[in-house]
Amino acid sequence: MKQRTLIAAIVVLLTMSSMAQEQIPLWDIKELPNYQKSKEKEFYPERDILFIQKVQTPTIEAFIPSKQNANGRAVLIMPGGGYGGLAYDWEGTDIAKWLNSNGIAAFVLKYRLPQSASVVTGHQAPLQDAQRAMRWIRSNAPDYNVNVNKVGVIGFSAGGHLASSIGTHYEMPIYDRKDSIDALSARPDFMMLIYPVISMQDGVTHKGSKKNLLGKNPSPELVEEFSNELQVTNDTPPTFMVHSADDKAVPVENSIRMYQALVKHKVSATMHLFPTGGHGYSLGLSREGAPHWTKLAEDWFATIE
Repeated sequence: MKQRTLIAAIVVLLTMSSMAQEQIPLWDIKELPNYQKSKEKEFYPERDILFIQKVQTPTIEAFIPSKQNANGRAVLIMPGGGYGGLAYDWEGTDIAKWLNSNGIAAFVLKYRLPQSASVVTGHQAPLQDAQRAMRWIRSNAPDYNVNVNKVGVIGFSAGGHLASSIGTHYEMPIYDRKDSIDALSARPDFMMLIYPVISMQDGVTHKGSKKNLLGKNPSPELVEEFSNELQVTNDTPPTFMVHSADDKAVPVENSIRMYQALVKHKVSATMHLFPTGGHGYSLGLSREGAPHWTKLAEDWFATIE
C-alpha cells in the first residue's frame, strides 16, 4: 500500500511539473537559419540571477495560466542583457509568473546572440528568433487558450530593443520560409518596453548593445535600420513604456524618442517616466526608488481590449 501511495505521489508531481511550463525549440536544427557549426557551447556564468550566454538552441518556455483564469491574451517575453547574454529569470521567467497571475499566457524567448560563433550574420539572429516565436505562438494558440489577435511582446533593456524591432520590422523578410508556421503574421498586437534600448544613434544608444548587435563599425544604413524610433509607422502596435530619468546605462531619451515617433504616427502610446529607479529593476521589487510599474501595466491592459 505504501509503495502504491509513493508511486501515485510521484506521478502527480511529475504531471504537475510537466504542466507548469515547457521549453520548445523554435527550429529544427537542420532548418536553423543564419547558422554555422562551431565548438561554442551555451554558458551560464555564476551570478545572483540565471544569466545565459552564447545561446545555441533558441527556445520558448511556456507558462500557462489555468483555463478558468485565461483571458486569451499572450505575451512573448524578451529578457535583456546588452545583446551579450540573457537575464533569463530576472527579466524572463519572473515576468511570466506575474503575467500568469493576470490570466495571461507567457512565453520566455531564449534568443540567439549576435556575437555567437554559431551565427553567420550577427544582427539578424535575434530578430529571426523573435519573428519565428511570434508565429509559433499563433500557430499553437488553441493549445494554450490564446486568441491569435491578442499576442504581444514585452522586452527589457536590450530585450526592449528586440521587442521594438519586431514591432517595427515584423514584415522584414529576414529568413526563408521553413514551414506553414512562417505563413503567419509576426506582428505583435501590442508592445511593452521596459527601460528599453530603442536607438542605435550615438549619444542616445547603449554602447554595449550597439556594439554587440551591429559590430564595431556599422554602416550608417544599418544604424538607421535598427534605430527603431525611425522605423515607426501608422501600423506599429499600441505601446506601453517605462523608464527612469536617472538611468545611467540606457538614457531615458530612448523612450522619449520612441514616444514622439508613436505620437507622430498616431499610434496609441502610454509612457511612464520616473525620477528614480536607475536601470535593470525587473518587476520593481528589489530596490528602493524603483518604480512599481506592474499595476500601471495591468490598468493599461484594459485599454487595449
